[in-house]
Amino acid sequence: MTQRYGAAIGAAQPSHGQTVIHPERSQWCDVAAQARADGFEQLLDLTAVDYLTFNAPRQLPEDIKPERFEVVAALISRQRGERLRMRTQVPADDPTVDTLFDLWPSAENLEREAHDMFGIVFEGHPDASRILMPEDWIGHPLRKDYDIGRIPVQFKAASNVR
Repeated sequence: MTQRYGAAIGAAQPSHGQTVIHPERSQWCDVAAQARADGFEQLLDLTAVDYLTFNAPRQLPEDIKPERFEVVAALISRQRGERLRMRTQVPADDPTVDTLFDLWPSAENLEREAHDMFGIVFEGHPDASRILMPEDWIGHPLRKDYDIGRIPVQFKAASNVR
């Protein structure tokens, strides 16, 4: 796998019938473009993880520095029947990563959701507006340090429901 995507991916690991690679954040789009050219024509999923209070050991190659956030993309090559998972580390003090929208337009809503719930900014994304929470919502509900016990969202039409 390293010969396909270069040294930027760290050590490729098998996991649950798929290959997992760990590109550096700066190489995220370059490695994704190479994967696309290599036949991974579909983005199945894209999400984020907040490891703030997660104490279980993380399965990362030794040369990868763990950060608070991780962005994970699941790709598939239907022709070869292969899956590829890309995992990149995203620091809390600069939670940004380049968008995959230009390679896979299906990334649009998935990246918006990761932005809305975790506060990760996808540079170059065509519409960074919130997708799940109201536009004036403060904070990102899936962050481990998000305050709990807040007043629930009151939607405009909620008063009409009986």
